[in-house]
Amino acid sequence: MIQIFKKISLLGYLATLLSVGGCTEDKNGDRLYFSIEDDIKLGAQVSREVDSTYQAKGQLLDPANPRNKVAYDHLNRIVNKILSSGKVSYRSEFTWDTKIIKDDNVLNAFATPGGHIYVFSGLIKYLDNEDQFAGVLGHEIAHADHRHSTKQLQRQYGLTILLSVALGDNPGTLTQIATNLATLKFDRDAEKEADAYSVDYLGATNYYACNGAAGFFEKIIKEGQQGRTPEFLSTHPDPGNRVDAINNKAAADGCKTQPSGATTYQEFKNSLN
Repeated sequence: MIQIFKKISLLGYLATLLSVGGCTEDKNGDRLYFSIEDDIKLGAQVSREVDSTYQAKGQLLDPANPRNKVAYDHLNRIVNKILSSGKVSYRSEFTWDTKIIKDDNVLNAFATPGGHIYVFSGLIKYLDNEDQFAGVLGHEIAHADHRHSTKQLQRQYGLTILLSVALGDNPGTLTQIATNLATLKFDRDAEKEADAYSVDYLGATNYYACNGAAGFFEKIIKEGQQGRTPEFLSTHPDPGNRVDAINNKAAADGCKTQPSGATTYQEFKNSLN
């Protein structure tokens, strides 16, 4: 009886959604059936499942644990500089919590809908400076802010199933999404857009080099690490083209490309040992 009621509730929700005008335009000019409120609900469900998955492996660094305070103080300071740039559309609506997954062998970061960001310790340790890391964070924030994760998941699972996950009615698919989110592949346009918005975000901080993300691509190319390249960098276009695109946008925007000179990034890396 409960399952029947849930199905009726979901069908009723879909019927209401379609009857009141279908897709609506969000702050970024995108038109989606999936509302911002749905994004927030879906993100809350997925982030809880992601947390549970990595906690079970002993890999999620608990922000409330005093032993992790130094690492999270560094991380939150960098994230807040980007979020305070004035360029993040859903700065107020989304959660924007960022957590560290302890795995030094993984160069990756990923975002859920609703602004939950996850960063692997391997990525933090691999990068040379704070500007590069801020560039990668800007890229992931853009994926959430411009709802790339939601769009890709909707293409993959369909609107009805994704809404059922957001409403807490589909634990099997929720587990699948949480498990696969770190390797979610975006299309060419989404990756290019995330790179471009990273430039916008960092440029508006008036602190970081706006082309900070290009430094990671350049390091990957120079060191021949393509085999370890995370999904958000390994998908097309190739790293060399993305360096050019980021630097070209920075030049066109006339934003600051001189590194910030922040001196505490090594301390951040050391705090993860």
